[in-house]
Amino acid sequence: MTALAHVPTPSGQAAPPAPRRGRYGLLPYLLLLPGAAWLVIFFALPLLQLAAASLYDPSGSLSTGYALTWAFGNYPEAMQAYWPQFVRSFGYSAIALVLALLMGYPLAYAIAQKAGRWKNLLLVSVVAPMFTSFLVRTLAWKTILSDNGWVVGLLRDVHLLGPDGRLLATPIAVVLGLTYNFLPFLVLPLYASLERLDYRLLEAASDLYASSFQAFRRVTLPLSMPGLIAGTLLFFIPATGDYINAELLGTPNEYMIGNVIDSAFLVRLDYPQGAALSFLLMAAILAVVFVYLRRAGTEEVL
Repeated sequence: MTALAHVPTPSGQAAPPAPRRGRYGLLPYLLLLPGAAWLVIFFALPLLQLAAASLYDPSGSLSTGYALTWAFGNYPEAMQAYWPQFVRSFGYSAIALVLALLMGYPLAYAIAQKAGRWKNLLLVSVVAPMFTSFLVRTLAWKTILSDNGWVVGLLRDVHLLGPDGRLLATPIAVVLGLTYNFLPFLVLPLYASLERLDYRLLEAASDLYASSFQAFRRVTLPLSMPGLIAGTLLFFIPATGDYINAELLGTPNEYMIGNVIDSAFLVRLDYPQGAALSFLLMAAILAVVFVYLRRAGTEEVL
């Protein structure tokens, strides 16, 4: 069998051969089907059902049934009733994120650049708490921060707490629980970025008479921005929707919007309100993430 000659082009060069469509042409698309089916069945369809539930007639119930009356008034009513919990959720998450950054960035930098042969052990130490249940870890903090625990006892001894002062059932306990439970989600992406940092760049900055702070601001921080952005998002998004920490470490005065949604679906059985609050929370988080990514992208360019 002789090979087909290339057809010459007007410029005199042979045209490249046309791509062949083999029997594996559809294989990549077939490989996508299981993942796409999973997303449709377990994400898209439940999301559509949740959107429909948010527009149910609020006068319905599980016994009498719900009618889809396109009750868009469920959204402003839910926001008007529970806006303090929305503000509290974002406030607690923002404070916890700042605390996590103050602890997590130096930790990730130390593991990536200074740990040496202890690097693997320290990484395991970061992720080891996640081998246990989220509920068990939060209950452990309930014991640590209890009125008879050593933390409260120490703070009373140094007069940072009064004789009747306490940490449990306060906003401090909820913020500490959020910081601890979601800290690995911040540290690991930061470590991944800092571990690829070329230390010779810092040496070059030092040779150019840059101070340690200037080298960090002009070299280390910009190069770690991908991990920093990913870590802050992985921390902030689940922390904002969390309800376990406020439930176990706080009181109803510290409840976040996740507690209200949980109560609407499982206690009060008010599905329209619970669904409306869920969509409002998703919309608020998406708005915050969009603004954050725009600002972070602009600062990274600058």
